[in-house]
Parts: sequence; structure tokens; C-alpha cells
Amino acid sequence: MSPDRPPVGDLFRRFRDRLAAEGAEGPDRLGRPTRPETNGHGATPSDRPAATASDSTAATVSRGTAGAEAPADLTPRPPRTAEPAGRRTGRRGGRRGGEELRVPEAEFTSYYGRPVLKPPVWKWDIAAYLFTGGLAAGSSLLAAGGQLTGRPALRRAGRVTALAAVSASAVFLVKDLGRPARFHHMLRVAKLTSPMSVGTWILTAFGPAAGVAAIAEAADWLPRHGLLGLARRALPPVGHAAGLLAAGTAPALATYTGVLLADTAVPSWHEAYPELPVIFAGSALASGAGVGLLAAPPAQAGPARRMAVAGAALELFGAHRVETRLGLLSEPYRLGLPGRLLRTGRLLTSVGVAGALLGRRSRVVGVLSGTALLAASVATRFGIFHGGVASARDPRYTVVPQRERVNARRNGMDLPPGPAAPPVL
Repeated sequence: MSPDRPPVGDLFRRFRDRLAAEGAEGPDRLGRPTRPETNGHGATPSDRPAATASDSTAATVSRGTAGAEAPADLTPRPPRTAEPAGRRTGRRGGRRGGEELRVPEAEFTSYYGRPVLKPPVWKWDIAAYLFTGGLAAGSSLLAAGGQLTGRPALRRAGRVTALAAVSASAVFLVKDLGRPARFHHMLRVAKLTSPMSVGTWILTAFGPAAGVAAIAEAADWLPRHGLLGLARRALPPVGHAAGLLAAGTAPALATYTGVLLADTAVPSWHEAYPELPVIFAGSALASGAGVGLLAAPPAQAGPARRMAVAGAALELFGAHRVETRLGLLSEPYRLGLPGRLLRTGRLLTSVGVAGALLGRRSRVVGVLSGTALLAASVATRFGIFHGGVASARDPRYTVVPQRERVNARRNGMDLPPGPAAPPVL
């Protein structure tokens, strides 16, 4: 203890005397002493530490340069989180709210955190099936064109590719079904209102016809005499008939997969029901044209070039409609992996068609154009597939269009908005 400091008993007596003097004078209207308060050492309040934040919000005291106390500023200051006075709505008693009210962001959830719509369980093999089915259809049409116009190289390439593609389609389809017997069970019924049942029967009619047409191309390798010689003479006309039968079912094979996807509850597939068959038909024609440009010499590739132009026109038109007409449901086709795939598909389609038209006398340019068209068809099919899967995983693409349809129906019936009318998001 410092020797200059007064003993504790003196400090207590001074404190008691100061309390007695303040009690004799009485507090002011604010409950504070009317004369400057001093501590035991004679210090004024200006020598005290700064007031706390809570005290400063109640009232602020301004002081002059000489340290004299100025009249207190009793104007209440709103807290930082208080709502502006001009935006306050009437509350009981005119009391000011403490915190600004904010509407939380809408979150689309469902019971137990499960998605609103169960996403498709299909994997990459179904997307590959979409491509090989279209390739088989386009190749059979190419083969028919070569057959009717007397272009053996184009006919042969189309028939062999159609058989290979439809065989790959059967493998992908059976792989997705899990057991080959399930494909057989699909043939036990024929239901015209089911795209899957119709597609099964289309494959059943197309596959054998494409197979016989492709086998007929091996007639020249058979001996000229004996039983095999008889088969050598019989196979060409049978192959021609089978090729035309396959080409007759090819349009249904090329477009039924689009109908199959649109018949599901997946938002971006279902809403694009007018465009998906058009896109798939154009993609099938473009892929078949790519086979012709790859395998046939430029002198016989005329039908392939015309198919490339027609297929590209259909595919680009359908893809543009899908990305612009569907509103919110077009987003899955523009963003992420589906968007990149579809943009790549459009670019490759344009490059392939340009090469087919400009390089009609060049074998190298024809091969490059055919490769670009095949790659474009792959990108387009996978882009459409992944776009639909992405729309099923996000509940926004299910809830918002449903609310819009409810509002449109309500407005069309001239009904007043009920209490259950959803807010505009």
C-alpha cells in the first residue's frame, strides 16, 4: 500500500458524508445528483472511463472544451437493427420493432427430406440405347436409299451398321432390364397406349429385318454351286425386301424413344413432348448420314449428304425449341453437363453438315464430316438424357410449373385468388 494513500476508514467516512449530502439536496428529474459527482479523491465524472454502449443508446451527453457538462441529448436513437420509421407498419401501441423482418428464401423440401419426384433409375446404358436405336434407324434408311438408287457401297454400309446398332441396342436394353427373360415378358402383351410396349414390338419387327438384310450382303462370298449356291441366288431379293421392311419401321424406331421419355413424369422430358421426337428423328438421320460419309466414296455419298442436311435441320430446330420454349424447364438443357453436351452437339452438327456440303469431292473431308455427325448424335442423346435427370432431382422444376399451371387455370376460370394461392417466386 502506498504511504500517501489515506486509510480505508477515511475513504468510507468521506463516501458516507457524500451520500448524506446528495440525499439532502435530492435527485434531479432524471434521478441524477444536481451537482458534479466526486469520488473519494475529488475527481469529476469526466475522469471516469467512457460510458458503456448500453448507456450511450439511452442518452448521449455532449461536453465542451472546458469539460463542463452540456444539457443531455434525450433524443432516442434507434438501434441498428431497427426497421426504418417510413417502412414500419402499424403495430399495436405504435411500439417500434426490434429487428428487421426478412422472408426466408423458399426451400422446396418434402417429407423426410425425400425429393418431390423420384429421379429415373436409368444409367448411361439407356442413353447409349437412345443413340444406337437412332443409329440403327438412320442406317437402315441410308441402306434403303443406296438400294433404290443403285449405290452398293452405301447400301452395304447402311445394312451392316443397322444390324450392329440394333444388336447393341438389345444388349443395352437387356442390361437395363436385368434379365433377358423380362424382354420376352414384354412380348406377351401389346398395349398401344404404352410407348415401352410399342417400342418392344418395333424392335421385334426391325431387328430380324435388319439382320436378314445384312446377311444378304454376304451372298457374294458363297459358292456358286450346290445348296450354298442356291442361297447365293436367293439372298439378294430377300435382302432387298428385308431392307425395305426395316426402312419402313425405321421412323418409328427413331422417334419412339422420344415419346418414351416424354411419357414419364420427368419435368423437362414431359414438357418437351412435341420436340423430343423431332430431335431424335433429326439425330437418327444425321448419324445415318455420318455412316454413309464414313464408309462410301464421295461419288456414292449423295443420299448421305442430303440426309445430313435434313437431319441437322430437324435436330437444330428441335434443340432450339427445347432451350427457348420451356421457360424454367429449359434450364436443365442449358446448364451444367447437359448444356455442354447439347452445345457440343450443335457445334459438331454444324461442322459435319458444312463439311458434307463443301467437301463433297474430298474423301478426307467426308470422313471427318461423318465422324463429326456421329459424335454430335452421341452428345445430343446424352445431353437430352442428363437434362431430364437433372430436372427430376431439383424439386424447383416440379413445384414452380405446377403452381404456374394452377394460377393459369384459376385466372382462366376467373376465380379470385384463394388463401392457398402460392406466392410468385
